Amino acid sequence: MKKKNKQVTSVAVKPTAADRGFNIVVDIFMVFILIVIVLPLWSTLTLSFRPVNFIGTYTEGMFLPPWEWSIAAYESLLGNNGFLIAFWNSIKILVEGVICALILTIPLAYGLSVKDLRGKKLITVFVLIPYIFNVGIIPVYLLIAKLGLTNHLQSVFLPVAISTYNCIIMRSFFEGIPNELRESASIDGCNELQILIKIILPLSKAIIMTIGLYYGVAFWNDYFRPMLYLTRDYLRPLPILLRNILLAAGMNEFVEARAFGNAPVEAIKAASVFLSAIPMVIAYPFIQKYFTKGTLLGSVKG
Repeated sequence: MKKKNKQVTSVAVKPTAADRGFNIVVDIFMVFILIVIVLPLWSTLTLSFRPVNFIGTYTEGMFLPPWEWSIAAYESLLGNNGFLIAFWNSIKILVEGVICALILTIPLAYGLSVKDLRGKKLITVFVLIPYIFNVGIIPVYLLIAKLGLTNHLQSVFLPVAISTYNCIIMRSFFEGIPNELRESASIDGCNELQILIKIILPLSKAIIMTIGLYYGVAFWNDYFRPMLYLTRDYLRPLPILLRNILLAAGMNEFVEARAFGNAPVEAIKAASVFLSAIPMVIAYPFIQKYFTKGTLLGSVKG
């Protein structure tokens, strides 16, 4: 007997007036959010290109046509050795800090994800104590000074190389990997280090990229620890230099600002903000595809 093929017809649901009204409200709200985000960026961008001889209000400067823009602020920053040295110091802190943090966080998170680990609960308690109770600035500073790490770039990221929050997220991700993979690798003669390197890490690109981004943003934007531990000018990173420019401009002390040429102080501040954001802007598109997956999978059990 021949079977009759049943054709499935799709029925379009006609939106009601309430649905259309809801969509309009959502569209208006999203446009408002877009304006809130874009307007400060556009204001900062036009401010960074504002010429010295500009006469007008702040709002008029936001609508200054591009053919009247000036790149004097960017030329002053990129042509100044102090800015280039500070930028390079920030790059070194970023790269070394992320590598060091991942090297320390990954083994700790993997160890806490092993079910039959001896003393797992006790180790977890020791990991959570610094997260709950902050020891304060003075004990940490005395420790850094005792270790001889002052005026070393490593003092910026070593005290926070292991974040409890990031470690817990990564541990939850590792716990989501089927235990059968570990058992089969163990039967084949692999030890825990080989299991971590050959089995776990290839399956954990999403969480590694996500946690690396967390660490990178924190190290790149940090100015408090460099202000405490780095007292020499040639070691100061970019956030410290930007802070000095802002303080000098706010207190009408243009010693720091005049070192960057004849560009307006406000334009120099705006241009430095854009230049300091370049590494994160470049890195984020490559990490974005891992970001959502790593965050969601790592926080399911957390």
